[in-house]
Amino acid sequence: MRRRTPNTSFCQMIGRALCLLAAIFLSLAPPDCGAQDTTPPSTEKPPASAQPPGSKEQLPVNWLYGAFVPKEAPLHALSDADRWRLFVRMSFTTPGIYIKTGFFTVSDQARDAPPGWPQDPDGFAKRLGSRYAQFLMQNSFTAIGDAMPGWEVRYDRCRNCSGTWQRVKHATVRNFVTYGSDEKSLRPQVFLYAASFAGASLSALWQPYRPSPLVKGYQGVATQAWVGVSINLLSEFAPDLKRAIGRDKRKAAVAIDSRTCLPPVPHRAP
Repeated sequence: MRRRTPNTSFCQMIGRALCLLAAIFLSLAPPDCGAQDTTPPSTEKPPASAQPPGSKEQLPVNWLYGAFVPKEAPLHALSDADRWRLFVRMSFTTPGIYIKTGFFTVSDQARDAPPGWPQDPDGFAKRLGSRYAQFLMQNSFTAIGDAMPGWEVRYDRCRNCSGTWQRVKHATVRNFVTYGSDEKSLRPQVFLYAASFAGASLSALWQPYRPSPLVKGYQGVATQAWVGVSINLLSEFAPDLKRAIGRDKRKAAVAIDSRTCLPPVPHRAP
């Protein structure tokens, strides 16, 4: 049977659409040359101990890298209601799972994986649904597994790291261990990787040519290993990147204001 040639133009179009979506999320409003409030914003925050564990401040979910615990916030054991809110936000109401699904779908479309689906819009839709179902099952199994013993599901930014390499080590290790119900002792991420294996294995049931569930499960575990480390690193260093970008934007805004917001120089007669 003749193999269908990859539809590279369609893949490029989807990739550009995803890049445009990310750019929209990251876009910021341009500086205003009008009257501005020069009063510095208040930096006072209520003490972390005064904030209830279930408050929104204690359950931040980034649109890209998911749930995390800020460096200055203490670790509190999650209630069942907290776990449910985190699951809903990470699986349905934040863009992270959809961006992850789109990234892997574009890769599958370009590689013709699985080969039984065509490389056209219909095949792309099937791959998109398959990947989303896989990641949704992974999130579900992880949430259920960690809830039974009361283990932590969020990534905590390193509090005692004095250098970059210590933070890299913390982000890497935290992809393989998590905190127990006391939020102090370390436990292996058995539920996370079992969920990765189960989600990938079950996705083999509806894929063409019925691939081996064991092979698919192994691929899911391997994917979680490198993707999880990458997401943890992004979560760990996101504040630094944000501050660096903010400094560059402020410098650019000052340069623009100096050129466009100053009163015009009066013209001298010869």
